[in-house]
Amino acid sequence: MHSILIIAPNWIGDAVTTQPLLANLKILYPDSKIDVLASNWVAPIYRACSEVHEVIEAKFEHRKLQWNLRKQLAKKIEAKQYQACFVLPNSFKSALIPWLANIPFRIGYRGELRFGLINLALDNPSKIKRPPMVEHYSALSELLKDGESLPLTQLVPKLNVSNAAKQFVENKLKGANICGDSIYVMCPGAEYGPTKRWPTEHFATLAQKLIVENPNVQIVLLGSKSDHVLGQEITSQAKQNNNIHNWCGNTSLDEAIALIGMSKAVVSNDSGLMHIAAALKTPQVAIFGSSDPAHTPPLSDRAKVIWLNMPCSPCHKRECPLGHLRCLKDILPEQVLATLNTLKS
Repeated sequence: MHSILIIAPNWIGDAVTTQPLLANLKILYPDSKIDVLASNWVAPIYRACSEVHEVIEAKFEHRKLQWNLRKQLAKKIEAKQYQACFVLPNSFKSALIPWLANIPFRIGYRGELRFGLINLALDNPSKIKRPPMVEHYSALSELLKDGESLPLTQLVPKLNVSNAAKQFVENKLKGANICGDSIYVMCPGAEYGPTKRWPTEHFATLAQKLIVENPNVQIVLLGSKSDHVLGQEITSQAKQNNNIHNWCGNTSLDEAIALIGMSKAVVSNDSGLMHIAAALKTPQVAIFGSSDPAHTPPLSDRAKVIWLNMPCSPCHKRECPLGHLRCLKDILPEQVLATLNTLKS
């Protein structure tokens, strides 16, 4: 198997959890060339994967077929003569390109009427007893091999920070008069919805307490453009905010990866940036509300999860069905600070 294509998932966190699949494929086929077709949004994750030979970026849009774009990409990909393709999203449209490109082995999970488009398939697991995502994706490599189980050491995502991205971020910090020696990253966003977002007033209180403990601490808020308003709320709610910097929407994902890798610790919700911090082995506190840390945990021995495991959790709803959001509001800044301090020691 000398050339393999990966059709990447559409979400950052999911993309991070696919890295062990790439590592396992490299163990199975050490001489193989692994390329990844990814949206512009998740492409930086695969640039941080040492197993990837080339990242093919595409302007995919959510919930759009984009038939002409997919035909053009299929023609380009057919010329590369891949022997196998792992289709990681479950959608029908994601399976079209490898089928159009005549890739012999098209591997993925069954779903969305794509019989024939996928010709080596596994059944999707039950939503009630879902395995961790990293195991979900890695299991697909079993379809191309015989015998023994995957080594457990290959079920922990690992990303690398490029020297170019690190240098760019160091220059950006210098330009903003931010000392890079004592940076804490806070990630207040979560694309899924409010039930995965720790309250901004709690983030503000935590930031304030960290600065009181050490006046040299610099807090950098990271997230997407849609998280910028959350960052504004945090800076306005903090009593002293000179050391709090709202970079939500003002960094590329490549830069965010580099900054997380340079930071002393990360505090985040269950989000894509949480998985990045885990894959970089940055000390972190991950706060869970409506989601299940057994399914999407930060896979790092330097990560601590705070989850109240309330009777109504995990509900997996975007809005709190009971209207109180206690699963997040009752996680107090003092608890998160105490947990952070255990990571520092």
